[in-house]
Amino acid sequence: MAEPKNDLPAVIVLGNPSFLKLYGEQFSSKFKLLKPWESSLPLNQFITTHAQSVPAMLCSGGTRVTPSLLRQFPSLRVIVTTSAGLNHMDLDECRRLGISVANAGTVFSEDVADFAVGLLIDVLRKVSAADRFVKNGLWPLHRDYPLASKVGGRKVGIVGLGSIGLEVAKRLEPFGCVISYQSRKKKPVPYPFYPDVHELATKCDVLVICCALTDQTRHLINKEVLLALGKQGIVINIARGAGLDVFENEPNVPEELLSLDNVVLSPHVAFLAEDSFQDLYELMSGNLEAFFFNKPLLTPVLDD
Repeated sequence: MAEPKNDLPAVIVLGNPSFLKLYGEQFSSKFKLLKPWESSLPLNQFITTHAQSVPAMLCSGGTRVTPSLLRQFPSLRVIVTTSAGLNHMDLDECRRLGISVANAGTVFSEDVADFAVGLLIDVLRKVSAADRFVKNGLWPLHRDYPLASKVGGRKVGIVGLGSIGLEVAKRLEPFGCVISYQSRKKKPVPYPFYPDVHELATKCDVLVICCALTDQTRHLINKEVLLALGKQGIVINIARGAGLDVFENEPNVPEELLSLDNVVLSPHVAFLAEDSFQDLYELMSGNLEAFFFNKPLLTPVLDD
């Protein structure tokens, strides 16, 4: 493997972001990428070797950016994460250290919204369950397959009406779904607003969870909310069932969910669409170029 050009600005890369599989060569033409997984050194030794001088970090959403990690990088001035969510980063510590942070912004909003609607259709119309029914050879034995449910006319409550939540609402309106939402504050939209998730659940038969994972939203959908939603209610979780793309302790999925035909599971891939990786590459590259040329970050979360 060719050595990176020494005159390029150095960026340490943690977590092996997925888009580098497609755009790693283009990225390497702009930056000197320090990639631990390509080194023979153990990770802690690799970090010790480069940490004193590297000013920029590119990391995936699965990389825990903790105070102890940040303390190892005294020259670090910017972190660019490939995720929209920031629950893997200690933003307070970044702010204290004067480290700017940029994220993926809205690059994946449409893809995640597509996936959320797909999960809802799958749960209601029993697509995955019917697929298993046929593949397991049950069709010749049991001719009467259980009835599915309509998508149209569903009362859908969206928890977190940010860029993803708005895209979900936009896609469900043509189905004739009745949209309402809960968010930190009321938005200039035509949908009914409920400041309390429990109250929203009493008005809906579907909850689509689109809020960011924070200390305030952790375990937001509790037993009381599920009881308010009712036994026939559906939860679509693309934030962190039902249709579930994210789980609390990934990749460990509760055993109780694995055998249920009314639950559709996917391995946290709602954002993975090849077409959007070009956009992600350009955004990650643009944020790092902005930093090195002393320009404003494109998608700042913290901008020192």
